[in-house]
Amino acid sequence: MPFRLLIPLGLLCVLLPLQHGAPGPDGTAPDPAHYSFSLTLIDALDTLLILGNVSEFQRVVEVLQDNVDFDIDVNASVFETNIRVVGGLLSAHLLSKKAGVEVEAGWPCSGPLLRMAEEAARKLLPAFQTPTGMPYGTVNLLHGVNPGETPVTCTAGIGTFIVEFATLSSLTGDPVFEDVARVALMRLWESRSDIGLVGNHIDVLTGKWVAQDSGIGAGVDSYFEYLVKGAILLQDKKLMAMFLEYNTAIRNYTRFDDWYLWVQMYKGTVSMPVFQSLEAYWPGLQSLVGDIDNAMRTFLNYYTIWKQFGGLPEFYNIPQGYTVEKREGYPLRPELIESAMYLYRATGDPTLLELGRDAVESIEKISKVECGFATIKDLRDHKLDNRMESFFLAETVKYLYLLFDPANFIHNNGSTFDAVITPYGECILGAGGYIFNTEAHPIDPAALHCCRRLKEEQWEVEDLMREFYSLKRNRSRFQKKTMSSGPWQPPTQPGTVSSPESHDQSREKKPAKPKIPLLSCPSQPFTSKLALLGQVFLDSS
Repeated sequence: MPFRLLIPLGLLCVLLPLQHGAPGPDGTAPDPAHYSFSLTLIDALDTLLILGNVSEFQRVVEVLQDNVDFDIDVNASVFETNIRVVGGLLSAHLLSKKAGVEVEAGWPCSGPLLRMAEEAARKLLPAFQTPTGMPYGTVNLLHGVNPGETPVTCTAGIGTFIVEFATLSSLTGDPVFEDVARVALMRLWESRSDIGLVGNHIDVLTGKWVAQDSGIGAGVDSYFEYLVKGAILLQDKKLMAMFLEYNTAIRNYTRFDDWYLWVQMYKGTVSMPVFQSLEAYWPGLQSLVGDIDNAMRTFLNYYTIWKQFGGLPEFYNIPQGYTVEKREGYPLRPELIESAMYLYRATGDPTLLELGRDAVESIEKISKVECGFATIKDLRDHKLDNRMESFFLAETVKYLYLLFDPANFIHNNGSTFDAVITPYGECILGAGGYIFNTEAHPIDPAALHCCRRLKEEQWEVEDLMREFYSLKRNRSRFQKKTMSSGPWQPPTQPGTVSSPESHDQSREKKPAKPKIPLLSCPSQPFTSKLALLGQVFLDSS
């Protein structure tokens, strides 16, 4: 695949007017409309590094640090702010050293971009203050949840936090983020139907399903994705077991000839025989759990639609073999290209490169305009819309580039790594196995292990110091007592020094915590393994 076809996409990032989100000429803060553009800058930041534009990455980091302010009166999507802003900042923070940004002592467990990510995430926490623990869909960044906010949230808007929030908790040491994400995941799990399916929208105050259509597409998609990616990132057996149970129900009730339809969540009867372009992530997700054969068959179904129109329409009527009225557009979504990238890493099948070539040529021929790449309003006649979504920069460009760049650092198979010295010891980072959030922001799982381990060790040292000084004080009191009152007598009051025998008994009852080797890698405690090359999650049983 000639790289010249990717050059227009590689040049795309320099088209961004980076100063657009800066304060106005009179020195006032940017108006709320600029929040969305700052979002685009954050969303596209790690794409710059993956495409090799280090100098622009460094410049954008400076722009963001100088100008981004989350204390603004804006109603923001909790879901979108998490995956784009929090995820984008976390990824950029973890990639900063590789991009030549000067990092502070304590990195990757501290840093300005990490503090920005934490600030943004804290703005979202009021949304989780519901009777069920499932979050509202919208929050005001200045005032919290508006009094009249609708309690109806889509399933993906509830179950798409564990990757970013667990990363944030691991890096900062504050468990609140991972805690609220896990509660939200569990509430959805407990709300599934008797046949194992979840609906599309739920009332976060009552826990009652409002929309009962069940499928793998819009409104549900990234919930399933985050069960798998959360399981890999955190080595969490329970999350993987939850997905595998869902996967069985999905195969039993929604799959027909390697297509996935929409069904009624309680009965399993077909409600919409349509394919949605957002569903094209599914073959990539299947590859992560090792289901390569089914993934390829489904991918090829979706590829036939691409070849029919030069893109994936938002809705496609499967029985009729054509687009659905008012859903004929293609906003340059990444999902099919994402699946091609994952599957190519797993199989090396050249058919997947053909899809990549077709995607580059279609985007170049149909949507390229003077100031960027426009959304295709109608795939039937290729009319364009006057907009370009930020996910095109964050995801579509990135996955296309990675599909054709086998030597990219993202594809590292563990043969190289960076040894980073922190105030608490040495960490191994950048060895590969990056986990992409649903907005294609890569997270290095080793950083979570490093910072979590360092903070745990720091806490252990503090505990030991407290215990040491406590024993020292007790010993001092003990010595004074024996000098003044004759022979030693066993203590009877709590809080005093116990006998050696009781110490021995205590040690027998409380086994010592196993020590973790300083340079150990994250362990794999269950019978599955993550192959760094291709990030394929395989069941070895």
